[in-house]
Amino acid sequence: MRTGDLYKEKELLALIAKSDEAAFAELFDHYRNRIYSSARKLSRSAVIAEEIVQNVFLKIWLNRADLTGVNNFSAYLFVITRNEVYLALNRIARSYKIHSLFSKEQPPSDNDNERRFMDREYQNLLQKAIERLPVQQKKVYQLMKVQGLKREEAASLLRVHPETVKSHLAQAVKSVRSYCLLHLHLLYGLVFCFSFLS
Repeated sequence: MRTGDLYKEKELLALIAKSDEAAFAELFDHYRNRIYSSARKLSRSAVIAEEIVQNVFLKIWLNRADLTGVNNFSAYLFVITRNEVYLALNRIARSYKIHSLFSKEQPPSDNDNERRFMDREYQNLLQKAIERLPVQQKKVYQLMKVQGLKREEAASLLRVHPETVKSHLAQAVKSVRSYCLLHLHLLYGLVFCFSFLS
């Protein structure tokens, strides 16, 4: 990094140490992609990498008073990022191991254990996705996708036009699908991580 850049960075860190939110936003914009890239390489997961970015900057903000004593911020940032990745992977491996301990009373095959675990986790994931929907979209989704009602029946119950129900359902399905696809990446990564570490 050039001398001018180092000077500006030290100025930014000094401002952040004084709780300057604009300076913190500038630091975030400057380093966000770099942290994401490092976390992605270490974790091999886009979802974990996004979580790491948030955790790293949260840690920086919470410990902002210490920033004036940091001489090499890039190295400081890399150490925090690396530690957060290892913590995330350890949490994933530990949670999967805890689950596997409760599956040892019956000795079904590893594939059966894994399938049951994935099924249960997917149902939990689906429920979380539904709970995040806006009120009307949630009602439409539950009536049509969970209870199996037809569009006209749902419209009658909700006292809205069938086209409104159609629109709400389309948006709800899109939101649920996006949420599940995003988090399934982490879920499958969890299973892979455990099998790799065990």
